[in-house]
Amino acid sequence: MRRREFITLLGGAAAWVSPARAQEPRQVIGILTGFGSSSFLAYAMPAFFQGLKDAGFVEGRNISIEIRQADGHYDHLPSLAAELVGRDVAAIFAFDLPSAFAAKAATKTIPIVFITGADPVKVGLVDNLGRPKDNLTGMSVFFSVLGPKRVELLHELLPAANAIALLANPGNVNVKTDEPEIRAAVDRLKKHLEVLTASTESDLEAAFATMAQHRVGSLIVMPDPFLISRSEQLVALAARHAMPAIYPVRTFADLGGLMSYGSNVLDLNQQAGIYIGKILKGAKPADLPIQQSTKVELVINLKTANALGLKIPVLMLAQADEVIE
Repeated sequence: MRRREFITLLGGAAAWVSPARAQEPRQVIGILTGFGSSSFLAYAMPAFFQGLKDAGFVEGRNISIEIRQADGHYDHLPSLAAELVGRDVAAIFAFDLPSAFAAKAATKTIPIVFITGADPVKVGLVDNLGRPKDNLTGMSVFFSVLGPKRVELLHELLPAANAIALLANPGNVNVKTDEPEIRAAVDRLKKHLEVLTASTESDLEAAFATMAQHRVGSLIVMPDPFLISRSEQLVALAARHAMPAIYPVRTFADLGGLMSYGSNVLDLNQQAGIYIGKILKGAKPADLPIQQSTKVELVINLKTANALGLKIPVLMLAQADEVIE
């Protein structure tokens, strides 16, 4: 997707500027992501542009934007990253873990700011949180903490359910690093965990058919660009199969998903924009520590709960950051 299409998707994130100001020298920022065009991307990306603005950079005035999207095809990311490197961008914003690895492999000199739900040290993206080496820094929310909490929330809502499904994309390294945390949480509750994988839309249909066949009681959707980009399809499938599910970002709940529990993506993206701004002003990525998200939100869709015949516990409702009625 090119810049013009991307900005249209965001609803006009770039402000109008006068012809005189438009002549100012512009540095080029590359955005690399495994996401496809989706309601989540439209929801999340304006915060990144706000962070850039906070740092004094406005698209069309003193910076230009180059967008490269893989739409869930992670094998395309290396060539897309190479395109951005070939454009001699001043910095790359890698908006997910697969993109961060592709950008890291493509350049050792261009600064990279990433966002990931994985532990960046554990997966080998950086060596140190306080002083990341070389040309990478970014934002992280550790899924190893959030994953078990999602298990607890499903158990609180459906204590009698004996099996929980975990839907993951096998092409995302998160599967290997974070599944053990989920499994340990499920084992502690003496329940069964069924891991299902999907990397295509037909895989999603097959995964839900398997859940129905195996009488799985609830579902956890792992954070992944492909899965999040298919939020509408996942919510529709969950409704069709009457499957109680918890999702990684709030856009699922906005679309009719039962509930979401995850980091505040807007805060992460805004901080990433600020980091890019600091780098454009001369800061080195190695001097910018990895920021760990502390803002986590629980969103419950009460209308969907009622449709599923579920009564949300009073304590859970009280803990929710937002209840959609």
